[in-house]
Amino acid sequence: MLNVVILAAGKGTRMQSDLPKVLHQIAGKSMLAHVVDSARALKPDAIIVVTGHGAEQVQAQFAEATDLQFVLQQPQLGTGHAVQQAVSKLVGGEQAADTTLILYGDVPLVQTATMQALIEARQDGMAVLTEFLTDPTGYGRIVRNEANHIVRIVEHKDATAQEHLINEVNTGIIAAPTAQLKNWLARLDNNNAQQEYYLTDIIGFSVADGVAVHAAHPTHAWETLGVNSRLQQAQLERAWQGELARRLMESGVTLADPARIDIRGQLQCGRDVFIDVGCVFEGQVVLGDGVHIGPHSVIKEAQLGAGTVVHAFSHIDQSQAAERVSIGPFARLRPGTQLGDQAHVGNFVEIKNSQFAQNAKASHLSYIGDATVGQRVNIGAGVITCNYDGANKFRTVIGDDAFIGSDSQLVAPVTIGKNTTVAAGTTVVRDTAENGLVLSPKQQVQKTTWQRPQKN
Repeated sequence: MLNVVILAAGKGTRMQSDLPKVLHQIAGKSMLAHVVDSARALKPDAIIVVTGHGAEQVQAQFAEATDLQFVLQQPQLGTGHAVQQAVSKLVGGEQAADTTLILYGDVPLVQTATMQALIEARQDGMAVLTEFLTDPTGYGRIVRNEANHIVRIVEHKDATAQEHLINEVNTGIIAAPTAQLKNWLARLDNNNAQQEYYLTDIIGFSVADGVAVHAAHPTHAWETLGVNSRLQQAQLERAWQGELARRLMESGVTLADPARIDIRGQLQCGRDVFIDVGCVFEGQVVLGDGVHIGPHSVIKEAQLGAGTVVHAFSHIDQSQAAERVSIGPFARLRPGTQLGDQAHVGNFVEIKNSQFAQNAKASHLSYIGDATVGQRVNIGAGVITCNYDGANKFRTVIGDDAFIGSDSQLVAPVTIGKNTTVAAGTTVVRDTAENGLVLSPKQQVQKTTWQRPQKN
């Protein structure tokens, strides 16, 4: 059986924030959520999260996660003390293969494959995730014997000059046999300068008990980077975004600049997708084959069909576009927008909760809200659907092949018949028949005696 214990009790004083450290985000997701999601992929029998500072906030964010168990560390007396709080929740231990994996909520990017490699490296003993650093200053060193077996971990401040030369360091991530772990945790003491219970002390217990200590190593250096400050958070954000960009390019996506993209969710791309600089993707975004995303666009929870082009500075939120759609520049698609094949939404057009059929277009400077727009409809500049009376929303229906002239207002609820032309500047307040012309009669007046005001 497999337990995963995630230590998430730290205050994060250097973050200078009222938000618990583990709830700060990397790529649009809390650090703790990154760890939980990677651990879930192992299909463990139990996931125990040790909370402390801001425990209520942490649990509230995971209120719907029925597979998580929470325990409170209060006061916080070190990493060993933190794991002690989880002992009552650990399952198994009767079998030699029963394992407990210990992770950290502020080390968010350890990949599932690395966790699995650490578990496998445990064999019949325990395993420590270690890393080789060019400059190991400040890290606990991995001390090995003549047979290259790990015998202890020595903190930097306690290391000898010879031990300072060791560049294999401890990451703190451990896979241990559950039964022995319980025993070792019970033997911890706080006879040290900090008067804390250190998890690393179990390495010495393991060696003393004749339990072999093995090592595994992360595939990428950024996997074991922790976050203790805003600067470290920003550095890890860029490292992770760089990794996401690398994966996109390896799958065939062209990025104008891999250093200038932000993915805050899941981005799925077809073949021959192009993404220009400064784009942000949030939530679940799907881009079909040949999609072109112009610079500085923000796309959230959206699906764009093959051949669709999004021009610069467009915002798309909870919307869908079929194939070969043109959007922007400076267009805004709000939730509920659905665009049919070859629809066109031009500059400074805002659409909300509306459906455009095939070849419908609104080329510039319009607001279309709560509308059903038929095929080949042409909506002119400055057209507004007046969908809100101050209390309730109403729907506008525009039939196939209608032409809506510039600066017209369609006062919902209203239906524009098929093939109807609405003249420029018309206010439509009643349903129209099909075909023909609709206009608001106006008489042009000119006063020849009027004089333009002059500046004093």
